[in-house]
Amino acid sequence: MDPKWLIAAAVNGFIAVAAGAFGAHYLKTRLGAGELLTFEVAVRYQMYHALALLAVGTLAGRSTGVTLAAGWCFVGGIVLFSGSLYGLSLAGWKWLGPVTPLGGLLFLAGWLLLIVQGITAVRTSAGV
Repeated sequence: MDPKWLIAAAVNGFIAVAAGAFGAHYLKTRLGAGELLTFEVAVRYQMYHALALLAVGTLAGRSTGVTLAAGWCFVGGIVLFSGSLYGLSLAGWKWLGPVTPLGGLLFLAGWLLLIVQGITAVRTSAGV
C-alpha cells in the first residue's frame, strides 16, 4: 500500500465521520431540512471516496499512472463536490453551486480510470 494514499483516505474518512457527527448532533437543530440534506450528501460522498482512496492506495504499487490519476480525480472531486456542498449548506455560498458538478465529473473520471485500469489488468493477465 502506498502510504500517501492511505493518509489521504484516512484524513477524508476522519473528516467525513466528524462532519457526520457534527451534522447529526449540532446542525440538526440549526439548519433547514434542505441545507441538512445537502450537508449529508457532502458527507456521504466524501466517505465513499475516502474508501475509494483506500483502493487506490492498495493498487498504487502494482499499477500504472492510471490508478494514480484516478486517486487525484477522487481527491479533486472531494474538494470540489463535497467542499462546495459544505459551503452551500453551512455558509449559503450560492456561487459554489456551479462548482459541485465539476466535482461530480471528477468522481466519474476517477471511476472510469479505475475501469480502464481493470480492463488493462485483465488483458495483461490474459496475454491480449
